[in-house]
Amino acid sequence: MTLDPLARFGEVPQFSLTSTDMTDGGPLRPAQYAADAGGADVSPQLSWSGFPPETESFALTVYDPDAPSGSGFWHWAVANLPISVTDLPIGAGAAGGALPGSSLTLPNELRLTSFSGAGPPPGTGTHRYQFIVHAVDVPTLDLDPQSTPGVLGFNLHFHTLARAVLEATGVAGGASAA
Repeated sequence: MTLDPLARFGEVPQFSLTSTDMTDGGPLRPAQYAADAGGADVSPQLSWSGFPPETESFALTVYDPDAPSGSGFWHWAVANLPISVTDLPIGAGAAGGALPGSSLTLPNELRLTSFSGAGPPPGTGTHRYQFIVHAVDVPTLDLDPQSTPGVLGFNLHFHTLARAVLEATGVAGGASAA
């Protein structure tokens, strides 16, 4: 199991996050790579279970801590997923995708309110892509729709009951990474 990349913000219980499109520690499929890397910005299928019974909603973040920016790179940030949603189909992160109407997709680093695939720049090695589902203690987080993923993270610091992490890898050009 991948170590919790958010542990420095306080330990919380872990629950299970799985995907039919990737494995923890394994490479992303080519379709999940950014369009400019030969892919199509397709978000992977995700399923989660084992979260605390007091969970009232979920948030989902996808983050690359290895981006050569000094601050990482947010690929996707979704808040206010209803408690009834424990599975997202492949492509749910597309503009107009299969996310429930009550959810809120925040602008990512490219200022898009959709999933941005992995497209590491040449010469930057293997990047880790941390898919994290947060079990949240309130039905909705009161966020401005133009908030950044960092603002979501700040709010999650105070409202996360547990989290599930699945970490995949990618390299420049979309080639598989070990």
